Amino acid sequence: MMSTSFDKAVDSDSSALHWDIDSIVGQLRALRLATPGRRFGDRPAKLPSQKALAGILDGLTAALFPNRLGLPDLTNEGVDYFVGNTLDLTLRELLEQVRRELQFSAEFETDSATIRARAIAITREFAAKLPTVRQLLESDIRAAYQGDPAARSVDEVLVCYPGVTAITHHRLAHVLNGLGAPLLARMIAEVAHSDTGIDIHPGAQIGGSFFIDHGTGVVIGESAIIGQRVRLYQAVTLGAKRFPTDDNGELIKGNQRHPIVEDDVVIYAGATILGRITIGKGSVIGGNVWLTRSVPPGSNITQAKNRTEAFDDGGGI
Repeated sequence: MMSTSFDKAVDSDSSALHWDIDSIVGQLRALRLATPGRRFGDRPAKLPSQKALAGILDGLTAALFPNRLGLPDLTNEGVDYFVGNTLDLTLRELLEQVRRELQFSAEFETDSATIRARAIAITREFAAKLPTVRQLLESDIRAAYQGDPAARSVDEVLVCYPGVTAITHHRLAHVLNGLGAPLLARMIAEVAHSDTGIDIHPGAQIGGSFFIDHGTGVVIGESAIIGQRVRLYQAVTLGAKRFPTDDNGELIKGNQRHPIVEDDVVIYAGATILGRITIGKGSVIGGNVWLTRSVPPGSNITQAKNRTEAFDDGGGI
C-alpha cells in the first residue's frame, strides 16, 4: 500500500511527540518517596473512595426517606423490605470505607483484624443512630416548609432545597465524625459543598429545626454550636476571627474558635460572625453585619446599630 501524505505527517508528528515519559516517571517516584508522613513503605493504604461514598449517600438517603427518594414503584408492603435491603448493602460498603480510613490513619501497621473490628463497631454505632438522624431531619424539613412562604409542600422542600441537602449530609457526617471517621465525614461535607455551595464542617453542632434559606455561600466552622430553631440566609459566615499558632509557628488545631448561636436566632444574608462569641437567644442579626463581639438575648443588630451600640459587657460591636 502506498503511503499518503497524511501517513507521512502522522509519522513525523509521532516522532516529534516524545514526552520523555521515563524521566518524568522517575522524578515523580523520587518526589513520592520523599513525601513527609509517608506510610506503609511501597504499599500505602488506600484512601476511601469518593465514587463509593456517592453511592453510600444515595443509599442512606433512600433508606431514610424511601417513599420520596427510594424506588418509584414501592408499595406499602414493600417499603420495609426495601429499607432493610438498602441499609444492608449500604452499610457493608460503608464498612469498607471506614476500614480504609482506619488503615490509612493508623500510626503503625496495626493488624487487619483489629482495624476491621473497629470499623465494624463504628459502622454498627452509626447505623443505630439513623433513626435519630431521621427525627432531626424531619424537624429541619418542617422548619424549611414553615419558614418559606414559597414552599408548597414538605416534599418539595425535601427534593428541591439545597439547605435541606446540606443539612442531610451534615447530620450523617457529624455522626461519623463523632464516632472516629473524620476523613469520611469531611468527604461527605465536601460532597454537599460541591452540590449546594453550602460549607458546613462535620464538627459543627447543630440543633433541630435548622433552616438555611437559599443557602449559597453559607460557611459554618468546625467548632460552631447552633441551637434550636435557628435560621440562616445566603452568604452567612460563622467563622474564626484569628488562627493562633504554637511556638513553632504551626496552627493550633481543635481550639474553640467559632461562634455559639443560641435558640431562635435569625441571621440575614451576608452577615459575618467571627470568633468564639455568643449570639443570645432570640436575636436577629441583619444583612451584611460584621460581628466580632457577643450580643445578649433578644438583640436586634443592624449595620447602623453595629457602628454605635455598646452592651452591658462593656464591649463594642
